[in-house]
Amino acid sequence: MGFKNFLLAPVAVLLAAFTVAPPAAASVPRLLINQDFPDPDVVKTAGGYFAFSTSTGSGRVPFATAAAPEGPWRVVGDALGAVPKWAKPDGGFWAPDVTQLADGTFVLYFSAAQTAGGEMCLGVATAAKADGPYTPAGDRPLVCVPEDHGDIDPQTFVDADGTRYLLYKSDGAATGAPAAIWAQRLQADGRSLTGPRTELLRADLTAEKAVVEAPSVVKTASRYLLFYSADTFQSSGYHTCYASAPTLAGPFVKADAQFLSAELLGGKVDAPGGADVVDGHIYFHGWLGGGRTARGLYELPVTFPGDVPQLG
Repeated sequence: MGFKNFLLAPVAVLLAAFTVAPPAAASVPRLLINQDFPDPDVVKTAGGYFAFSTSTGSGRVPFATAAAPEGPWRVVGDALGAVPKWAKPDGGFWAPDVTQLADGTFVLYFSAAQTAGGEMCLGVATAAKADGPYTPAGDRPLVCVPEDHGDIDPQTFVDADGTRYLLYKSDGAATGAPAAIWAQRLQADGRSLTGPRTELLRADLTAEKAVVEAPSVVKTASRYLLFYSADTFQSSGYHTCYASAPTLAGPFVKADAQFLSAELLGGKVDAPGGADVVDGHIYFHGWLGGGRTARGLYELPVTFPGDVPQLG
């Protein structure tokens, strides 16, 4: 997304976990947006920083701007200029992701409910500027796999040779396979896919409660770190983990310790999830005011000593 340094290997996931030290005590998370701004996506551009969120009272895809990563941040408008023909206009637009192509075009990915059947699918829209307005591309979703029982949480990244990929979550079914995270190569136009998709990891740990979602991949000096959220987002047990791969050939292995949780953050953030790493900062949402009506945008510095993420 934007100028982020994302890399990924299309590999299978080992079920074993590697041992890492638990995260060091973090500094107090900074609340950047004290209003509903869930599933944040942060993008660095030549003109400053932009953040995008799931639908709220502020719009279909609300966006905020800041001159610096720490802010001050201000919610200023709605990025999505029109409802796609295939999507329910009142079904919400979830977990947006914005990236910039080589020709300068900005591409917005989002989840929305189909008018026929109501399953969640992934759509795409484009704009000449980071703040839009974004115009939906095509009359059909970009990703809509029936056996997934819903596809959500799109996230893009670019590998070392400039190849673009799209990560996303399949919801899974209560009586079938649990949720999983997938990756598929994008064509250079950012609006079409090519080749088969690859499963990166699946919800196979008890603490995940059959949920893995909100993927984001970061390349460190010698490893590839896949951040993801787990458990149900309404629960205070919702948390952020990561898996690691030593090379582009993988495989990804889940860390044996959570990275962001209410407990690890000293109770300062309720259900931290939807993480996005940009320029040494990890952005995430958390419930505000002890309720379940609004999730604000939080930030902490993050470093990668020894290719292991560390807060503070």
